[in-house]
Amino acid sequence: MSVTRFAPSPTGRLHLGHAYSAVLAHDRARAAGGRVLVRIEDLDPGRSRPEFVEAIFEDLRWLGLDWDEPVLVQSERSTYYHAALETLREAGLAYACFCTRADIAAALEAPHAPHGHYPGTCRALPDDPARRAAQPHSWRLDAGKALALTGLPDWTEGEQRVAAAPGDLDDIVLARKDAPAAYHLACVVDDAASGVTLVTRAADLRSSTPVQRLLQALLGLPEPHYCHHPILAFADGRRLAKRDRAPTLAAMRAEGVDGRDLAYRLKAGALPLGFTLVEA
Repeated sequence: MSVTRFAPSPTGRLHLGHAYSAVLAHDRARAAGGRVLVRIEDLDPGRSRPEFVEAIFEDLRWLGLDWDEPVLVQSERSTYYHAALETLREAGLAYACFCTRADIAAALEAPHAPHGHYPGTCRALPDDPARRAAQPHSWRLDAGKALALTGLPDWTEGEQRVAAAPGDLDDIVLARKDAPAAYHLACVVDDAASGVTLVTRAADLRSSTPVQRLLQALLGLPEPHYCHHPILAFADGRRLAKRDRAPTLAAMRAEGVDGRDLAYRLKAGALPLGFTLVEA
């Protein structure tokens, strides 16, 4: 049975792009007699708000979408993320990183710095529990050691088997200074715990797949299938984003838009005027 999930962050109201992703995920699972799960990704303590959690459910109901219980809330699952991190640490695959964003930006500007990738500043530091106790730090994956164990990851997307390229992977953050886990680690732990068999998400998250497949291999977690759908964007190609004041579902509801009709039209590819679909 197909099990997929819709996993929004409660950092603002859902917009039309969220609706498109939720409708596609819901339709794919239900058409196959499968389950649709909702996951609340609230690990960003600075931006997540409790009032937006209920707003997510309100918007989904307005669209006419239902979901299966239980709803998984990431802020309640730190024990599981810690256990996964410990597994990677004990295998020698994770290291403490004391770099600030300014440190990383400066390192990336240096000659011969790896383009867009963490330059490995803290990778060779000896483990120092006293320093870790005194200084804020994140935890990073040693991608070189990880790939030596697993080789380059691959995955199934649609009917095709897709392989990662060496440049797709670097020393990603596993746990942030202010949170028990970063996105990639929490995502694979929660997908496995929920029995997710189909990851349905927008094409701009396709670059996350090699990283998450690597973590699944290292942690012995099952491999789901992947579907990366086009991104609903403004007519000029700009992505819809909360920070850019994309039209929210709440505002559309207040204007008298019929949510169920909107969901039907999105599923059929009949987009509202002023919007288009683009690949990442």
